[in-house]
Amino acid sequence: MILAPPRPAPDPRRSGITAGYRLSGNGRVNPPGAARRPGPYAGAVHVSLVALVVDEYDPAIEFFTGVLGFDLVEDSPAETNDGRQKRWVVVRPPGAETGLLLARADGAGQAAVVGRQAAGRVGFFLRVEDFEATYQRLAGAGVEFARPPRTEPYGRVAVFTDIAGNLWDLIGPA
Repeated sequence: MILAPPRPAPDPRRSGITAGYRLSGNGRVNPPGAARRPGPYAGAVHVSLVALVVDEYDPAIEFFTGVLGFDLVEDSPAETNDGRQKRWVVVRPPGAETGLLLARADGAGQAAVVGRQAAGRVGFFLRVEDFEATYQRLAGAGVEFARPPRTEPYGRVAVFTDIAGNLWDLIGPA
């Protein structure tokens, strides 16, 4: 995992920030009247799940497990807040801590974001150890690549679409 170095706090004298702003305990500049942010968490913290809105559960499960090679972590019956049936479906890359909650669109508002969860930008990033082998395997499995592989300062990258149409970066070492 590549972590970006922490961003230095802006210098109020150089960034046009006016008097009254204060530097918080976490190195950020807070505007006047802003509440102080709480201190650090007690214990380890990580993002557990990211919801991905899909049209239907089973085709999405097949794509993420059968094509991308993710593990199906959970597929359990559940209920919506108003008592309708749904499923709690979690997939995750092998060995990863963060998973995707595959959430079937419920209503017109959610259906409208299927395939556009990041408003047409790349919104998901799949880092692999062997870029070329993974690229060839995915292309051979019919994954649609929106942009061909290229080399960037952070490694080899190619943009592909998932079953819903969301854009993903496939990223590996250069």
